[in-house]
Amino acid sequence: MSALLFFRPLFSPYAGRFALALGLSLLALLAGVLLLGTSGWFLSAASLTTLGAAFNLFGPSAAVRGLSMMRIGARYGEKLIGHDATLRVLGTIRAWTFRQMIPRVSVLDRALRRGDLVSRLTADVDALDTAFLLAVGPLLAQLAIGALGTLALHFILPPAAPIYLAGWAAASLLAPLLFALAGKQGGAAIAQGTAELRIAALDGVDGHADLLAFGRREDAEARFFAHAEALGRLRRRQALRATLGSAAVQGCAALTLIGVLVAGLAALEEGTISGPLLVGLLLAVLGSFEASALTMRGVARLGHAAGAARRLRDLAALPVALPDAAEPRPLPAGATLRFEGVSFGFDPERPILRALDLDMASGEIVAIRGPSGSGKSALLQLTLRLADPQSGRVLIAGEDIHHVARAELHRRVAFLEQNAPVFLDTLRGNLLLARADASDAELREVLERVRLGALLAALPLGLNTPLGEAGRTLSAGEARRLCLARTLLSPAAILVLDEPTSGLDRDTELAFLADLPAACAGRTVILSTHAELPAGAASRTLRLTEGRLVQDP
Repeated sequence: MSALLFFRPLFSPYAGRFALALGLSLLALLAGVLLLGTSGWFLSAASLTTLGAAFNLFGPSAAVRGLSMMRIGARYGEKLIGHDATLRVLGTIRAWTFRQMIPRVSVLDRALRRGDLVSRLTADVDALDTAFLLAVGPLLAQLAIGALGTLALHFILPPAAPIYLAGWAAASLLAPLLFALAGKQGGAAIAQGTAELRIAALDGVDGHADLLAFGRREDAEARFFAHAEALGRLRRRQALRATLGSAAVQGCAALTLIGVLVAGLAALEEGTISGPLLVGLLLAVLGSFEASALTMRGVARLGHAAGAARRLRDLAALPVALPDAAEPRPLPAGATLRFEGVSFGFDPERPILRALDLDMASGEIVAIRGPSGSGKSALLQLTLRLADPQSGRVLIAGEDIHHVARAELHRRVAFLEQNAPVFLDTLRGNLLLARADASDAELREVLERVRLGALLAALPLGLNTPLGEAGRTLSAGEARRLCLARTLLSPAAILVLDEPTSGLDRDTELAFLADLPAACAGRTVILSTHAELPAGAASRTLRLTEGRLVQDP
């Protein structure tokens, strides 16, 4: 469980919310125990009273109603505050995971696959909600209830106190501990199996066209279903352990109830306790085991949570893929871009760029064309220093970017990738991702530059109009122009555009490319594209052939 403790600093800011949720949980459990005990005593006493006038019905009935309302209110408050705190923590952990992931993932590293990273960022983080909601909270509440129950029996029915303490300890401590130990390996395996299934699913989706082209769809399906079956077996084993653990808790509760009953009958025969009070005690004892069942359900998922936490911790322990220079140099003003003898390959023994040279003046638009796999994307990645060349240098404003702090480099260079997303947000929210302090006037101006002014005027809420999931309210051309507008809104002097017209029809593509010079005026642009460019769209058009750039005829 040390992996879960690793995230304790991220839980600490929300300690007050969790403490309040724990207090409300304890209050709800205590109210439930008192409600059962009071109801049992009240009904038993009322049934044994021969003259209704001799028994006060109003006080106990009011107590029953009050405890019922208290339990409902406390349970609602506990769920509201506990889930709110947990969701806040998960958001914090997800942001932390993303920050740890970005500098540690390299285009050269094939060990961390996309599906695995997605699984860590989503499923593994979500698994950590078990830590408080279903395990720690109920366990702490049960410890308090057990202590209060033992203390109460010590004064009311002393012979039953050690019996209750033994049964409570077995149900609340021993059974969950044994189950946690038994399910530790299974939980870690479930976390890994979930990741492998997600990898198989995403690989199948991303590589669907290739799988069909090479006739390997059946192999991909078989691999996916094999992972699904393996995960199903792991989950069934864990569910069996949870069932046995819950049965053990119920068995402890039953044995404890019998033990308290035997002690109570002896006290009843001696006249040291009344019949109605004994009934109330028995029901209160039964109710006090409610949190034990909750704890067991939480512990059943604790192994999975621990395994997920270990995967997240291991991700953070990976070395930074491309560390900044120990003493970074300032990046001089300017927007010139130069490649000097750059060689690069994902496999160093098979370079896709070979002693490549490129010299771009400030404000120039250079289009790079070439077949898929020729190295166009690699060229752009080197510009952003998402990878380092095996030899040669990349210079911006005359400075080797290897010696520049990455944050400063990315303020100078903005990237519009082929699959740049439109986020589930408003039009304003999508644009402000590039520059949070941009004014509404600046947002309208950049939309005009990419010819989305008419769209803005037609939107019912203007900049505050929600765009839907993945920008589903926009056409493909409008979505690409919005992504370009977001890139232009950044203060970067150099723009790197990777297949910006991918997925557009030819007319929309031509219109988009024809507008580039005006939209990007004053900035240096390196454009990777398969498209036939309209006249005037680029200052120069080069072709990437055998790892080198040549003038495109």
